[in-house]
Amino acid sequence: MQTEDGLRAAGGGRPLHPGRSRARSGGFGGAPGARRGKSEPPGCRPPVREEAPVAIYHLTVKCMSRARGQSATAGAAYRSATRIRDERTGELHDFSRKAGVLHRELVVPAGAPVWARQRERLWNAAEAAERRKNSTVAREFEIALPSELKAQDRAQLAVDFARAIATRHRCAVDVSVHRPGRGGDTRNHHAHLLCTTRRLTAEGFKEKTRELDDAKTGEVTYWRERWAALTNERLKERGLAIRIDHRTLEAQGLERTPTVHKGPLLTALERRGIPARVLRRLEEERALEVEARLTRAAELGRLERERAAIDQSILVLSTDIAAARRERDRAAEAERRAPEPQKAPGQKRSELERWRDDARRAREAAKEKTKDRGRTRGRGKDRDGPDYER
Repeated sequence: MQTEDGLRAAGGGRPLHPGRSRARSGGFGGAPGARRGKSEPPGCRPPVREEAPVAIYHLTVKCMSRARGQSATAGAAYRSATRIRDERTGELHDFSRKAGVLHRELVVPAGAPVWARQRERLWNAAEAAERRKNSTVAREFEIALPSELKAQDRAQLAVDFARAIATRHRCAVDVSVHRPGRGGDTRNHHAHLLCTTRRLTAEGFKEKTRELDDAKTGEVTYWRERWAALTNERLKERGLAIRIDHRTLEAQGLERTPTVHKGPLLTALERRGIPARVLRRLEEERALEVEARLTRAAELGRLERERAAIDQSILVLSTDIAAARRERDRAAEAERRAPEPQKAPGQKRSELERWRDDARRAREAAKEKTKDRGRTRGRGKDRDGPDYER
C-alpha cells in the first residue's frame, strides 16, 4: 500500500506529474510578492534545479500461514471479491459483494491441469497439499501500479508480472487489481498477486518453491528489480517521463527521510478524522514495538549461538571420554589375555614373594616357641605327688 509521503517526488513538496517540475523564480526562494517577468541583474536569480519526476515504488512479499489462522481460500476470496467454500473446514468465504476489484485473472504455468483455471478448485487443492498445522499455504506479491497509466495498461502490467512469476517458479498466480479506497489517495492503484507455495504440474502440486523463502537465494531482490524494469519499460512505451526505482534512497543519492508504511489501521483512522496527535502516538508505539521485537530477536540469536557452542563442546567432551574408555577397556582386555610370564632359573624374587617367605618363617618360629614353652612348664612341676588345688 502507498503512503502519503511515498507519493511525493524525491525532495518533498507537491506530487510531481509528467512533464511538470517545481522550478521557482524570483525573490528569496520564490517568496510571495515577487513580480514575475521582471528582469534581474545577472547572478541575482537563484539557480533552478530541474528534478526528474519519480513515481512511487512499492513491492512487498508476504506469506499466509495456518499458524496465524490464515487460509489460502479465504485470502483468495477476499482479494478477488468472490465466493469460495473451503473443503477442508467446510467454511464458506463469501466476499462477492466487496467493491473495488477492477480486474481478476488466474495465471498458471504451461502444462497445468484444466481444473487449475478454476479459482475455487485451485485454492482447495493448494490447501489439501499441505498437511501440517503451521504450513505456509500461499505467498503474496503486493505491488503499487502507476496512476499515470490507464486502467487497462495497469491491469495488463500486473498480469505480465504474474506471468513472469508463474514461468520462473512453475506456480499458479491469482491476480487481483484494486482501485484506490474511498476517502484515500486517488493514486493508490495496486494489485495483489496470490501465488501457490508449490509447483503446479500436470499431475497436480509437487515440491515447494523454497527459493522464495530463503533470503540467501536473492529471488526476492531479483523480483524487486524485475518489477522496476518492467514498469519503466511500460511507462516509456506510453511516452511518460516518470520512472520508479527499487533501490534505497542512499543508493539513489537522495537525502530524504524514508517514509513509513502506514498500514490499514492508520489509514482507516485518518479516514475517520482521528487527531494527528493520536496517530503520532500510535506510530511511536509501533516504532517502540518494532525496536523491542528486533532486540528480542537479537537476544534470541545470541542465546541460540551460545547454545550451539555449548552443544558442540559437550559433543567434543563426550567423544573424548568415550575414546578414553575404549582405550582403557582395550588395555585391560590385552592384559587379561596376555600369557603369564615364566620365571627364568635364578631370576630375582619379587618383593611380594620375599614378604610372603618372611611371613611364613615368622609364623613357623612363633609355633616352635609356643611348643618349647609348654614342655618347660611340664618339667617344673613337683614329682612327689599331684598338686591338688584347694
